[in-house]
Amino acid sequence: MKTEPAITAPEVQAPVLPPTKLTPRQLRRARHRRTLGRFWQQFRQSKMGMIGLAILIFYAGVAIFSIFANKGALDPTITTNGPRLAGPSLHYPLGTQIDGISVLSLTIEGARISLFVGLSAALISMLLGTLIGMWAGYKSSVHDAILMRITDVFLVLPWLALAIVLAAMFGQNFWIIIIIIGLTSWAGTARLVRAQVLSVKERTYIERSRALGASDAHVVLKHITPNLMPIIFANTILTIAIAILSESQLSFLGLGDPNAKSWGTLIEEAFNHGALTLHAWWWLMAPSISIVLVVLGFTMVGFAMDEIVNPRIRER
Repeated sequence: MKTEPAITAPEVQAPVLPPTKLTPRQLRRARHRRTLGRFWQQFRQSKMGMIGLAILIFYAGVAIFSIFANKGALDPTITTNGPRLAGPSLHYPLGTQIDGISVLSLTIEGARISLFVGLSAALISMLLGTLIGMWAGYKSSVHDAILMRITDVFLVLPWLALAIVLAAMFGQNFWIIIIIIGLTSWAGTARLVRAQVLSVKERTYIERSRALGASDAHVVLKHITPNLMPIIFANTILTIAIAILSESQLSFLGLGDPNAKSWGTLIEEAFNHGALTLHAWWWLMAPSISIVLVVLGFTMVGFAMDEIVNPRIRER
């Protein structure tokens, strides 16, 4: 018995779609996404960087929590505060200070102040140092010589003495402290940016862009600045740690804002009230350890990023 062959449906070929053309902006975005993806993959391989990032995420969460926390616990006039100089317990995990305020509440509040000071001062330092470094590296030798001599003056001057003089002149204000730290810590960034600009501006594609009639603004914004951003970002992370330490030193010397309860202010108050003599070690321990951990976190993240963006360090 003969079996008839099965009837199969004719193969339908999928229409060939013409390749989509991406706009220059879409190409740049795709290239930036790939660059960030490679950077994150390399950063994840650094144990030091991931540990530092975990520390910073924890304290950033603490700072955000302090924004919505009850500020009544920090008011010494409220009679519902705990016992004075009580040691760590279940109700007061980090003990209380001389006014009966929980040291844990003060430390949480100090996270917001200290991190904000560090970020703001580092932003001022980064912007000022980047602008001066790019101007000195890209312009003529006359501009370079003048700006670098000014930079050398800020490098050789003891920043702490300069900060003390400025704080004494303009007062113990929260914003004044931020500006003082930013104005006294930009010189290192300017030197670093200038060296990178001198290297980048001699490359072949920069010469080609100038030959095609590109203006100085186009060369700086489109070609030089993108090459500087990784180095600037890594240096900014390290500058934040320096700014937090600077604010702590100024506050410990009594030059901080007394109304802003930063970690440095807490240490200064504990020292003035004789916390060590009273054996209230917990009063000093919480803000001190917080400063050490945050500075360590920023330093670890900064060094990990520097290894990624600096090929010489990565090879070693």
